[in-house]
Amino acid sequence: MPQLAWQKSSFSTGGEGECVEVAISAPPLVHLRESDHPHDTTATTPHALAHLLRALKSGAFPR
Repeated sequence: MPQLAWQKSSFSTGGEGECVEVAISAPPLVHLRESDHPHDTTATTPHALAHLLRALKSGAFPR
């Protein structure tokens, strides 16, 4: 896998390692990881991630 340029979420608290990080690669893929476990990553398409985020914001998943 090529070296990824990870960026922290703007919603990360900055303390105690509570950070979600994202990186972009070809073809396009969005990679996600928790800063506490940087070797555990997942990847998805931008379209699928946008769909998930819309569903989360709409309250489609109960807490």
